Amino acid sequence: MRFRISHETAYRYATPASESVGELRIYPGDTSVQEVSNFNIHLDPEVPVDTFVDYFGNTVGCFAIPWRHNKLRVRMTAEVGTCPPPDPGPAAEIPVGEARRLSRGRRIELYLYRQPTTTVPLGKVSDLLRKRFFRDSIPLREAVENLNSWIHTSFTYMPGVTEVSTPLSKVLKERRGVCQDFAHLMLSFLRHNGLPARYVSGYIEPVDPDKAGGDKLVGAVASHAWVEVNLPDGSWWGLDPTNNQSAGERHVKVAVGRDYHDVAPLRGTFKGATDQKLQVIVSMERKGASRRAP
Repeated sequence: MRFRISHETAYRYATPASESVGELRIYPGDTSVQEVSNFNIHLDPEVPVDTFVDYFGNTVGCFAIPWRHNKLRVRMTAEVGTCPPPDPGPAAEIPVGEARRLSRGRRIELYLYRQPTTTVPLGKVSDLLRKRFFRDSIPLREAVENLNSWIHTSFTYMPGVTEVSTPLSKVLKERRGVCQDFAHLMLSFLRHNGLPARYVSGYIEPVDPDKAGGDKLVGAVASHAWVEVNLPDGSWWGLDPTNNQSAGERHVKVAVGRDYHDVAPLRGTFKGATDQKLQVIVSMERKGASRRAP
């Protein structure tokens, strides 16, 4: 498939800011199942954007506005061709206990994807969940897909009830949230049970135009979030608990990290303004079949 993607973030300040600096993680990358073309970033006020690659392999744009301004607008556009990711294959059929043992051989490489963070605590997981999903003898595929399905059916997608700072304990108690909450929840369960996993940010096509009735996917209001679990063969398998499916050709990947804070689309600071209003608009439109063969 081929998509035209637009991601616009706009801040308006009540009084002019005297200076702004920031980092952008809105660069879809080329992968084995994803190809990017016609990429463009524009800032208003117009300033240069330098790039570097961070620890997790993400392309990051950085900018500074050293003069007074009452707004900041960042607009990214790109065309992205996708093809269906391959099935994880035999690596996903290994029992959970054996998968844990094999991943310990890559302790340094996967260290950060095992650790707790502020938004992904590794508190005590109930015995019920451990027995249901993570018995040593259960195939890894079965354990992970069942967890993915359990989050989808047990929690209600409800924008506006949580923020980035909302603790996972509240999400667990109230059983509602958005895609980033469900990704953090899945990461917590996976890491607590010895399975390295990472947070993924990106975009998702909301409606399949080729199917009657819409075939709607949830989480396309802004950037989307899902999870990748590391398999014993070293590959990463993407799963989307918000939509109870593996990440597919309607997902466009942007960045990876330990949690949301590692992949925030725009992060920075400003001086002088006392108040601000934020607006984010994301669109993802199918343009036809990808020119890239699976």
